[in-house]
Formats: sequence, structure tokens, C-alpha cells
Amino acid sequence: MPYVVTRSCCADASCVLACPVNCIHPAPGEPGFATAEMLYVDPQTCVDCGACTSACPVDALKPHTALGEAELPFLQLNADYYKTNPHDDRTPMYVVPRQRTLPAGELKVAVVGAGPAGLFAADELLRHPGVSVTVHDRLPTPYGLARAGVAPDHQDTKQVTRLFRTIESQPGFSYRLGVEIGTDLTHTDLLREHHAVIYAVGAATDKRLGIEGEDLPGSVSATDFVAWYNGHPDRAHDEHRLDTERAVVIGNGNVALDVARILTADPDTLARTDISDRALAALRTSRIREVVLLGRRGPAQAAFTVPELLALSALKDVDVTVEGWPEGLDADAAPTDEKTRLLAQLAARTPSEDRRRIVLRFLTAPARLTGDGRVEALEINPTTLHTDEDGTVRALASGDTETLDTGLVLRSVGYRARPVPDLPFDEATATVPHEAGRVEPGVYVAGWIKRGPTGFIGTNKTCAHETVESLLDDFAHGRLTRPVSAVDVAPHALGLQDWHAIDHAERTAGQAQGRPRVKFTDTESLHRAAKNTQAVTA
Repeated sequence: MPYVVTRSCCADASCVLACPVNCIHPAPGEPGFATAEMLYVDPQTCVDCGACTSACPVDALKPHTALGEAELPFLQLNADYYKTNPHDDRTPMYVVPRQRTLPAGELKVAVVGAGPAGLFAADELLRHPGVSVTVHDRLPTPYGLARAGVAPDHQDTKQVTRLFRTIESQPGFSYRLGVEIGTDLTHTDLLREHHAVIYAVGAATDKRLGIEGEDLPGSVSATDFVAWYNGHPDRAHDEHRLDTERAVVIGNGNVALDVARILTADPDTLARTDISDRALAALRTSRIREVVLLGRRGPAQAAFTVPELLALSALKDVDVTVEGWPEGLDADAAPTDEKTRLLAQLAARTPSEDRRRIVLRFLTAPARLTGDGRVEALEINPTTLHTDEDGTVRALASGDTETLDTGLVLRSVGYRARPVPDLPFDEATATVPHEAGRVEPGVYVAGWIKRGPTGFIGTNKTCAHETVESLLDDFAHGRLTRPVSAVDVAPHALGLQDWHAIDHAERTAGQAQGRPRVKFTDTESLHRAAKNTQAVTA
């Protein structure tokens, strides 16, 4: 009975370490690990011990006999990986990083950003005795995109926060939440108080389309829309009119699929999640019947992952179709990979007239948004693919313009980081230049500000490990400046116990409604919950 990796895999490789027979790949250090959509269990080698399930932070590993109907395709997906990636060499298992003997005295590190990248960096540091870490974030709550980016109907993925709570419980860990670097504290303040600073600030903005009408009301960043339905304090009180029968999402990555699912989901199902109450109320009155996802390139170049496409195709109450299967690709022919095979199956489906619909449309580029005071239509053009000498596939607009009637257009074409005050910044890549995470001795980066918006939650673990190794090397060789004094912390800063009080209050409110939690979505409510002396640590 082999175990199977399913959709919620975060690729943090904890299961690789736990497996006694080295049957989970790709592992850190192996080709393909950094870009892998998920990890895979070799059914021929698995000994059914279940050690991987205890290590997995998101319950992605299951015995094949426990798979639900929607998860059954993952059994074949795991097995197929080893047909083309046999791993006959069985490279040594991923091992726990060595515990260093650090120079005498405490190593004090500030981490800026309390999302997965920042918390994994804190975890790597706290593996070594004599290290203290203070994690800073401008929001009153930690966990970044794990709290405010993962779709509410993906509660299994959100279980990674259990791992974050374990990290928080380690000696030497502390928070300063609700503190913005550059406003409440400066880069110089952090260096004066710590030996080193790791910036793990992510990519907070989105890329723009650069087309006419993009700023009309009804044209929305998917980044902001996701923050809205997840109750992010910056966006929780936005207004989004859902009084149109068709919404269009420009882009076809995993975030685009998330948005499409939420817009077509049964509100009663969403009511059992931690979705924002304000967003849930809006979705209950939504008139949207169809969500069209536009991709400039073809099916083979689609940005969504196979696990997310499998989950989308398994929806019971929503039709998922492919409109206008691109010329030159025979939907009945043998597919070239798993992604196009699944898309060919969807293209062959006959949609029902009485159900909501998600349409995946390829080789289509947005040209112009039009409307009198707000979006009323999107003009689109067909595209053709051109392969450059270096192998890059580009989509070039061609042919006649078509008009899609719509009152809501969401751009989901990628995240982009903002410059970090007092640090160098590469505008072309929207990252901070570094070498193995080191900007200079004492200043480091991890996560998307380091490598760009690529990878998954667990990818940040190996990314953080590399950065922390650079930091510890600098400390061991005397390259870091000793702290000279503490700084005055803003009176509104929240600590670990304050966050525990917020967490407890949200969970208690959720328990009363049969939900994981009911989020506080404004700063005032969050601070009030933090100071509730009756709260019990969760």
C-alpha cells in the first residue's frame, strides 16, 4: 500500500528527511527540486511505514486506500514521475543541517517579514544554541501569504501554520508585529541592535498589463482581490461589484485558478472556511456565472501546476472547460505531457447550461478595457507563438479583435517586489542583488525578495537554509559588527503573547460557527484582541 503525495504538497522536504528508504523525490540538492511542482513517492520502493505523514505539515501524504475520488489521479501522477525520473542512483537522503559551534556570546538576528520565508529563516537560525531571533512585520499578524494568500477553500495547505507555531515556541524567538521598517524603525536601528538583519519581505505588488483602460473601476489586481477575500487589513474593506455575469481573469497561474474557484464556489461551502465575512456576503449576492481565464501562450506553457489543475477538474458543481482548443493541437491525439493530457480531457467535455463555468482560454492577449465610468468590456486578440533562438516561447498578438462583455477584470500576471530602503535593488528582476543570500556581511535576503516570485511555501525552507549558512559563516569569521544598544520600540508593537491572544480569539469565534477561525480584519480589532487579558494561549 504505497503512500501518495496529493495536491496540498508544499515541497518543504520534511517528508524526505523522515522517509527511511529514500523513496520521496526530488530531494534538496537533486536536479529539479527548486522548480518541482510537488514531491512524489516511488510506489515500488515505499514500505508503507507512514513516517512521511507525521512529518508533512500540510497533510499531503496519504495511503492510496484513503484517497478520495478527486485524489485518485495523484496515485498515477506519483508513479508516472518515476517512469521518466527513476532516481536509480538514490542520492543520499537530505540530512539535518549540522549544528554549529558558534563564537562565545549570543548571536542576535532581526528578521524582517513574518511570512514563510522569514519564519523558515528563524527556524534555521534557532537550530543553533546561543541564537536569538526577533521577527518583525508591519502587520499585527504573522504568516504572510500563508494567512492572507492561500485560498480559503485550501484549508489543508493552511495547516503549514501548525509548523510556524512550533517555530514560534522555540527559546530565543520573539515578535515585533505592527512595526514598519522605514517608518517605526530604520535599517540602521536594526543593525545597531542586532548582529545581522535578514530581509524576507516578499513581493507585495503585482505586475501591470500596460493596456488602455486598465485603471477603470472594475479592473482589479488579483493580488488585491485575494487579499480582500482573505481579510487582509489593507484590503478587507474594499468594495468589489460582482453584478456581472462574466468575470475575466488575465493570467493562468495558480492564483488565477484560486480566484476563479472562489468566484464560482457555493457560498455555503465557503462559509465553513476562514474567508472574510465581508467577502462572503458579497459572494452570496454575486451574479457571476462564468469566469474566463486568458493565457497569452498555449496549453503547454500554462503557468498553473498539474496538482491545481487536477483539483480544478474535479469540481463537482462547476463546469471546467477549454474554449477554442488551439489550432495545431489535436485534443484527441496522444498528449505530450500530463498538463496537456488533462487539458485535452477538459476540452472534450460538454458543459451544462445550468451550472457555473470556468473557461480556460489560450493563445489570447488582452488589448483594451472599455466602458463608461467602469469596465463594461475587454477587447482581446488571438496570439501566435514564436520561439527565440534561446528557446524562449513568446506570444505575439495577431488577427482580429474580439470583445468580451464583462464588468470585472482581474489581472493575475505575477507578483513584483518593492525596493527595500537602504538596500540595492535590481529593477529588471525586482530583487535585491546578493550572493547566496548575502547582500553584505550583516545584511541578508531570503524568499521572493531574494529569488523572485517563484516556488512554493516549502521552497522557502531550502532558500532560508542557504541564506542562514552565509550569515553563520560571516559570524564565525568575525565579519559581523556587535550590537551596541537597544532601540525604542513603537508603543503599538505586538509581541508573541499578543499574537497568541489574537489567534485564540479568532479560533474561539470560529469554533462557535463551525469554522477554522473568524478573522479580525482591521487593525483596531486586532489590537483589541491582542490586549484581551482573558485570552488563553492557543
